[in-house]
Amino acid sequence: MFVLGIDPGLSRCGYGVVEQVRATGPVASRTEAVALGVIRTPPGRPVPERLASHQREIQALIAEFEPSVVAVERVFFQSNARTAIGVAQVAGLAMAAAAAAGVEVVEYTPTQIKRAVAGWGGADKDQMQRMVQELLRLREPPRPADAADAAAVALCHLAQAPLHELAARGGARVPQATPR
Repeated sequence: MFVLGIDPGLSRCGYGVVEQVRATGPVASRTEAVALGVIRTPPGRPVPERLASHQREIQALIAEFEPSVVAVERVFFQSNARTAIGVAQVAGLAMAAAAAAGVEVVEYTPTQIKRAVAGWGGADKDQMQRMVQELLRLREPPRPADAADAAAVALCHLAQAPLHELAARGGARVPQATPR
């Protein structure tokens, strides 16, 4: 299963293509980094041109890697509204490109991503980079941080995938506590 993780941003949009190879028999499945990088656009260019560039690049990633899922970091509004709007626009482009290609789209909050990858929602950038390095068995932490963040989004989805599959089959049933 290929997952394309997206860390949206107008100047720098991180992407991480991660593959989970399910093993048969006694060998455990493994997770590998297939492609990590950043789509950059110059801040001085008009926003529509920058968005068009992101759209082309994201469509190309989807066409090249044919992911099963595109996982996007959910936009949380920051104190800088201008930055938040650009992030939201790129997130929307990524989701629309995936949907147009017939690829499932999921979103995760920064806290969900940090919990799934580092074990707690307060992990900082350095901790996340080291955990991505460890989980993907990379020689060094992925740089820049946007690429590591995108890989973390993909890893978060792989950690959550069994729950998504169970819910899709209609089998998600939570046991209820019995009164005493």
